[in-house]
Amino acid sequence: MSAYPDPDLKPGDEAEPGTPGAGEDLCETCGGSGKLAGGKTCPECEGSGRVMRGIGGG
Repeated sequence: MSAYPDPDLKPGDEAEPGTPGAGEDLCETCGGSGKLAGGKTCPECEGSGRVMRGIGGG
């Protein structure tokens, strides 16, 4: 495990882009807007409004 986080991952991501069984989803924290109340950038999606989530597998 690296001491440095993957630069492509956002705090709200559950998986790296392209991971089998994962897909892009709306960020639950900001509802997909990329902004929080007061206009601040969402820290979970870093303003993109989208995060990678596990969608299947097993």
